[in-house]
Amino acid sequence: MTRWLDDDEQHAWRTFGLATRLLTDRLERDLLTAADMPPTYYELLVLLSEAPERTLRMSELATWTNSKPSRITHAINKLEQKGWVRREHCADDRRGWLTVLTDDGLAALRAAAPRHVASVREHLIDLLTPEQLRQLADISQVLLDHLTGPAAKAGD
Repeated sequence: MTRWLDDDEQHAWRTFGLATRLLTDRLERDLLTAADMPPTYYELLVLLSEAPERTLRMSELATWTNSKPSRITHAINKLEQKGWVRREHCADDRRGWLTVLTDDGLAALRAAAPRHVASVREHLIDLLTPEQLRQLADISQVLLDHLTGPAAKAGD
């Protein structure tokens, strides 16, 4: 038997869904306007900037971004055309590829980051009290654990 949502649950679900879509759209629009960079490219550049020697395997990028390898390949092709990354064969696995963040890519990330952070602050962080921010982090972690845990992987 279906457990239908009551009025409070329905309200929570609908406001959460709309708020997350609108927030994502706003952050994407702000990043595109400020840096002509889609969020996917920004996320890839951040991951590479935080990696040892600014280098990650293509498969690691796919895992970290929850993306299909073909989507990562397409994005990396575009970033390579801009001169922001370069690809190299893995020394220990000739079938594997590494993606390396170039100095130009790091410069592009550094140019985009202040506007992106300002947008995140304006549209999320600064709207919440410290307690609400802690609650948001806790709720997000519960969802993340559920969506990435063993039960989620079993459903794949």
